[in-house]
Amino acid sequence: MVLSKIASQSDVSVHSTFASRYVRESLPRYKMPENSIPKEAAFQIINDELMLDGNPRLNLASFVTTWMEPECDKLIMDSINKNYVDMDEYPVTTELQNRCVNIIAHLFNAPLGESEAAVGVGTVGSSEAIMLAGLAFKRKWQNKRKAEGKPYDKPNIVTGANVQVCWEKFARYFEVELKEVKLTEDYYVMDPVKAAEMVDENTICVAAILGYTLNGEFEDVKLLNDLLVEKNRITGWDTPIHVDAASGGFIAPFLWPDLEWDFRLPLVKSINVSGHKYGLVYAGVGWVVWRSKEDLPEELIFRINYLGADQPTFTLNFSKGSSQIIAQYYQLIRLGYEGYRNVMENCHENAMMLKEGLEKTGRFKIVSKDIGVPLVAFSLVDKSWGHDEFEIAETLRRFGWIVPAYTMPADAKHITVLRVVIREDFSRTLAERLVRDITKVLHELDSLPAKLSAKISGKINDTEAGKNGTTVVKKTAAETQREITTYWKNFVTAKKSNRNKIC
Repeated sequence: MVLSKIASQSDVSVHSTFASRYVRESLPRYKMPENSIPKEAAFQIINDELMLDGNPRLNLASFVTTWMEPECDKLIMDSINKNYVDMDEYPVTTELQNRCVNIIAHLFNAPLGESEAAVGVGTVGSSEAIMLAGLAFKRKWQNKRKAEGKPYDKPNIVTGANVQVCWEKFARYFEVELKEVKLTEDYYVMDPVKAAEMVDENTICVAAILGYTLNGEFEDVKLLNDLLVEKNRITGWDTPIHVDAASGGFIAPFLWPDLEWDFRLPLVKSINVSGHKYGLVYAGVGWVVWRSKEDLPEELIFRINYLGADQPTFTLNFSKGSSQIIAQYYQLIRLGYEGYRNVMENCHENAMMLKEGLEKTGRFKIVSKDIGVPLVAFSLVDKSWGHDEFEIAETLRRFGWIVPAYTMPADAKHITVLRVVIREDFSRTLAERLVRDITKVLHELDSLPAKLSAKISGKINDTEAGKNGTTVVKKTAAETQREITTYWKNFVTAKKSNRNKIC
């Protein structure tokens, strides 16, 4: 006699995921579900939803690495379960971090002896690195002011208005005044002369950027150093410099090795760099190195022994993965100086090719610099065209490209810019394809009515006098229809929002 049984709803071993009940139910969004689901179903449902994300390789807004070699991917997966902070249990991983710190310090020309170890630490990114460097400057300044019997309750940092938001976070979280040098049109980075003028006795450091996020430009650290050397001589202060080399730290040493921005300048006391940008490692690793031990106050270093041995630690967080540290060491020894130089040269050349292609359209003004991070920032020449950079960015998404449009910081907010970041995995073929797609977008927008907002705010050619001397804009049928559609869309959205409010 043949025995048989009827499969229950919970027995999905005989079903495919898409034949099961799990694809008929919504995933929990706010509460943990009462019951378990099969691993195959959990994977498939989450994987399917993630398909709606953009393609990281075509995300030209990001500086973060999106491709690594399969061998490094394997190293990452093999070490993904190692907690970096367990130094006694994973001494080799700790040694690899120390090797990375020393390699980077030498790359930045730290004044180290033949067998002298560099001072630095791996972080989860440049934001944490900047927090640590800022704390070191603040504590050192406070200690000096206390010793001199002077007030130490009003520290400040001088930066450009173009700094990354992590500097604003540091200032707010750790109660340091942020004194910003405003930008001007056609000069989108910190002016060293103005920065030096803003320095006072309460300035804990001046932060210079090697690779401005919005247009890739390197700030003139050499001129800033020379101006501060002279000001320190006159005033008796010793205002130092921190270089935020998050984007440019792995570029300048290979493309412009003679450019003086690092520890060759006497007032540069610390430098941060993002390993997950042009250090060519996936997201999650940054570095900060100090000129010498004297530049990192000892009281900021904690020592613990409950993990098996006496261990020094200077981080904002505690536990973190080892994978990115190992991946960084892989890249440093796998590529070497030659490999990094070749990668950066390729990025730079592809950026120049993209720049030339955009210039040939006759429609864009290039606002990025040839010496800097390999990116192309550009804005429309004709501001009365009727379409803007935001429309171009939105339309490019239909072709798969993610190209950001944004306004410049304070005192240059009237400038709108598009930016394409050239990473290691952005080939010449993709650059040529992007130029063609941007050209298609321009032609497509040429055939469409101008934005209603542009018509109203721009030059009015077709007007008639209204009552009381007012000016009335004559709208086309398409513009009127679009205005009505927008109004009702906003009205319906507002109604839904009010309905969902919790009292």
